[in-house]
Amino acid sequence: MNTSKQLSRRTFLRGLGVSIALPWLEVMGPVTSWANTPAGAQTVPNRMAFLYVPNGKIMEDWTPKQIGADYELTHILKPLENVKDKMLVLSGLTADKARANGDGGGDHARAMAAFLTGAQPRKTDGADIHAGVSVDQVAALHASNRTRMPSLELGIDPGRRAGNCDSGYSCVYSSTLSWRSATQPLPKEVNPKLAFERLFSTLPDTERAERDQQRKSILDFVMQDSRDLRRQVTGNDVRKLDEYFSAIRDIELRIEAAEKFPPIESPGYTVPEEIPEDYQEHLRLMMDLMVLAFQADVTRVTTFVLANEGSNRPYPFVDVPDGHHYLSHHSGDEEKIEKIKRIDVFHSEQLAYFLEKLNATAEGDGSLLDHSMILYGSGNADGNRHSHHDLPIILAGGGCGTLKTGRHIRYPKETPLNNLWLSMLNRMDVEVAQLGDSTGSLSNLS
Repeated sequence: MNTSKQLSRRTFLRGLGVSIALPWLEVMGPVTSWANTPAGAQTVPNRMAFLYVPNGKIMEDWTPKQIGADYELTHILKPLENVKDKMLVLSGLTADKARANGDGGGDHARAMAAFLTGAQPRKTDGADIHAGVSVDQVAALHASNRTRMPSLELGIDPGRRAGNCDSGYSCVYSSTLSWRSATQPLPKEVNPKLAFERLFSTLPDTERAERDQQRKSILDFVMQDSRDLRRQVTGNDVRKLDEYFSAIRDIELRIEAAEKFPPIESPGYTVPEEIPEDYQEHLRLMMDLMVLAFQADVTRVTTFVLANEGSNRPYPFVDVPDGHHYLSHHSGDEEKIEKIKRIDVFHSEQLAYFLEKLNATAEGDGSLLDHSMILYGSGNADGNRHSHHDLPIILAGGGCGTLKTGRHIRYPKETPLNNLWLSMLNRMDVEVAQLGDSTGSLSNLS
């Protein structure tokens, strides 16, 4: 551990097979957002996360009627009331490459494959898959020498690397959000325990298993380093460390609790052990891991798929026993539409949980949410018609002072979604002339 009077931002607590990065502490020196940086001060990093939901929304109950700062949250967006002033609702954006463009059926596969790439996926269910580089990986490449992990890819549903999942499209398209290259999809981690180990463990799998048998918290392995650190920090830093360590231990306990449940049996596959039986708990565990990853600056780029595109998951806990995809083809049936709205509200509640947790985590002159860009949306708008224009998109967070939030912005029809990705990359100090079908950066964000 670094023992100088002013700690380095790259200080780690180390123990047997464990390396824990620290959150921002006062002893590391003054920190401030990029937009308000005095000479000589450290700046907090900007982060980006992309959260994907499948099957579109009931757009009439999603889209605010008012434009600008005086807009009212709709029924579906109402759970986000506490963070309304820290988010942008963006209307009018289009994922053109999710459309058929001569390739026939397969809107679900194209919706996810084109969402972050802006590239038309090749219609194949063989090994010759081809899409494009995703925005998260462009950012990850830029930040790869600044963090322990270039990026973190998380999800709830396992993906499939082969087979036909949608009208002749490989299953990889409808279950993969992140693409390192046009031919290299990045699989997502769905097991919270394995994601946790990726963040903090430095042991190979075999040795990690031996350490796990000791049934110790990873905090036990860095106990001496943490004691030494506490002798150097102020009262506020002691509180921050206590909160940070408590969050780590809370996740460990929740993962351990999940191990006691039997595997969930679902049609077609058996979910691996150690995954929470409760869908909401699984979602929130993964979101808590993303907060830890940002807080410790382990990575600055994450993607999270709340359910694979075309998912037919039921939602009995909100009184929807029917499959999501089945209901999305409602053909105007009011009963089905009401059930879809319940699912949409549930997903908004999970987003609110994530944003509120980021907002409650202090960092420098603000919060983690102030120093992040959190994108939430879908590559489908109206699931009944498989439309890919006027997508449901939220951009939350201050982007280190580069975003003016608390507004509903409507862009002209057919504005490429990838223009938003260029704008977000610019705020990560990544200059890219074009990404996918982009035509330029978005105006009016700051």
